[in-house]
Amino acid sequence: MKILYGVQGTGNGHISRARMMAKHFAARNTQVDYLFSGRDPERYFDMEAFGNYQTRTGLSFATRNGAISYWHTLTESHPVQFVQEIRNLDVSGYDLIITDFEPVTAWAGKLAGKPVIGIGHQYAFHHNGVPSSQRYWLSRVIMRCFAPVSFGLGLHWSDFGGPIMPPIINPEVEGKAGDKIVVYLPFENQQTVTALLMQLPEYHFVQYSPELEDNQCHNVQLRKTSLAGFKRDLANSRAVICNAGFELISECLHMGKSVLAKPVLGQGEQDANALALRQLKVADTIESLDLNAIRRWLNNCPSRQAIIYPDVAEALVDWVLDGIYNNPGALARRLWQQTSSA
Repeated sequence: MKILYGVQGTGNGHISRARMMAKHFAARNTQVDYLFSGRDPERYFDMEAFGNYQTRTGLSFATRNGAISYWHTLTESHPVQFVQEIRNLDVSGYDLIITDFEPVTAWAGKLAGKPVIGIGHQYAFHHNGVPSSQRYWLSRVIMRCFAPVSFGLGLHWSDFGGPIMPPIINPEVEGKAGDKIVVYLPFENQQTVTALLMQLPEYHFVQYSPELEDNQCHNVQLRKTSLAGFKRDLANSRAVICNAGFELISECLHMGKSVLAKPVLGQGEQDANALALRQLKVADTIESLDLNAIRRWLNNCPSRQAIIYPDVAEALVDWVLDGIYNNPGALARRLWQQTSSA
């Protein structure tokens, strides 16, 4: 079987999931070509797992100061180029297209009549039981049309009564007790974030962003995003302050880290994630970067029990290679049965 695997590169969570899938595809000697879109090619890092991968411009949402900017999204998009990328992508030699919310491969596969499987968090929202934002109707429409699939396999922190899988994380990673607070708010203004954290001198923060360079500002360590460094600090942290993206919070839940999540304003998926976190009572959320709210949370930072997820990536790779895609319910039930609390 020859597979084309498309990955949305706007956030690191999609890439982290694909990295785990790539590990198991490689162990089974499956021929997989990877295509990433949504990020400038020079801003990808730690991509060795994907071999000679391809990049495209694709489509992505523009953010300004922690909120989706539909105006900048419109003015910075390249719709003609996007259509050309779809038309010029030759998928004739592939037996299967997998997409993690990557639109070029999804649309190219759809137009060529190829089977397209969506594996990712966004596909969980196809099920009615999943908490979803009522405020951002446009986001819900976009999530269904952005990267169309023949079959969507959703990931979430609960099955919500549907055939939804647990998160894809590295099950070998374990959390350790530490005193630092990891801060990862890549969609916010980083100078504003640093200034806010410096008003909490009694705490030691490690602030990560692709925009930063390694430095020290009083009680705030500034770190440019890197896979090894971030994973190390995350594992040894006391707690995490982040946007309400799916993958990082999944890793925190697996390691038993306390999380304070601030959804990106106007991003329907993150707003829905915040609803789910509150409903499941596994993390805390805030609507804005309010100093007093963050101070109160840090002063009363709750301890969290680790949620031990199985190797979902390995199970999904086997499921894909078996070639029977019409009944994921049994697989979902088995994986949730293997999920436990430490």
